[in-house]
Amino acid sequence: MTVYRYLAYILALGLRRLNILRFLPKNYLSYGLGKLAHVPWPRPLNTALISWFASTYKINLDEIDREISSYKSLGDFFVRTLKEGARPIGEGIVHPCDAAITEVGKIHDQKMIQAKGMNYKLIDLLRSQDLAGELEGGTYITYYLCPSDYHRVHAPADMLIHSSIHIPGYLWPVNPWSVRNIKNLFPCNERLVAKLEIDKNPAALVMVGATNVGKMTLSFDSRFVTNNLENKIKSRDYKPPVVMRAGDSFGAFHMGSTVIMIYSPRANIDPEKIKKSHVLVGQSLFLGA
Repeated sequence: MTVYRYLAYILALGLRRLNILRFLPKNYLSYGLGKLAHVPWPRPLNTALISWFASTYKINLDEIDREISSYKSLGDFFVRTLKEGARPIGEGIVHPCDAAITEVGKIHDQKMIQAKGMNYKLIDLLRSQDLAGELEGGTYITYYLCPSDYHRVHAPADMLIHSSIHIPGYLWPVNPWSVRNIKNLFPCNERLVAKLEIDKNPAALVMVGATNVGKMTLSFDSRFVTNNLENKIKSRDYKPPVVMRAGDSFGAFHMGSTVIMIYSPRANIDPEKIKKSHVLVGQSLFLGA
């Protein structure tokens, strides 16, 4: 059993005994594991480790853009890029990541569904009363990325990025068990929030950190790197705003987590037409697969 599987096993036991997990130093553990994941082991050992990881999680190596022997570490492989054309970009608004859609719905009275019978508030997630007010009545989509998924996030449409904010927090796991049992999980966890403009309407893209590394980065602003053990909110406004085309690289998870997309009510996105299924970057919102 590798150190990664051992740590995952320990965390799984903790989940079944939440009172134990509550007292684990999850942020420090994730920070340390992140450093370990990026250790450049000798090439034969590193290639064997990546090969084991890819085989265990059934990762399609045919779509990556280079040989696994060229990656410096497991962490380097985790944020791999793909061959050109591996994720064609569809029409209109598209999915920003490879993930399972776990929840989709309308925002009512600032409430969003985390899991059946468990809600959380948009304003708590965004930490912006103005943006939360603009998005009231809109549609949210929650994407869960598992270890086998491609872990880069892309622009869901032609858009402008007006601001980014890094909100420190806990690094609870975000697997299905945790989502069903830990109240206010997403607003409690560390996250990156970007204020967007799509078709002249406000929107938000939220990247939520999790146990086991927890590091998130933005492709357009290298000053934002999460899980750095600094307990300070950091924000930045972009003037002029950052311009992105649909499918452009937005950011990356340096291990798995969750993306929450929130669209304005003026975008007229009907959540009833969006299936809870596994989707890929670039697939049109209403087409599913």
